[in-house]
Amino acid sequence: MFDIDPWTLLTIVGLGAVTVLTRGFFFISSKPWTLPRWAQRGLQYAPIAALSAVVVPEIVMSQGQLIQTWQDARLFAAAAGAAWFFWQRSVLGTILVGMAVYLPLHIGLGW
Repeated sequence: MFDIDPWTLLTIVGLGAVTVLTRGFFFISSKPWTLPRWAQRGLQYAPIAALSAVVVPEIVMSQGQLIQTWQDARLFAAAAGAAWFFWQRSVLGTILVGMAVYLPLHIGLGW
């Protein structure tokens, strides 16, 4: 029914073993342990870095190229959303304000 070559099977089994080992590593030791202070501090910035890595290219790039004009609704929506967030500290408000700016510019003006 399935014709799997040995290298593919070995790769799947190997990746499964690595996944189980790395995920179960914390349960192997009976002693509690903590990360070093520098690692804990670095992990505080990981969500911000990951979000920036996803959002910023979506705002400043189109079709894999940097946008060439200021007439892009995403720029104005991001600026309005950021301004709202720094003023009110509301994530829902940030989304609503950003979309309230983005949709008329994108749909209405075709930006």
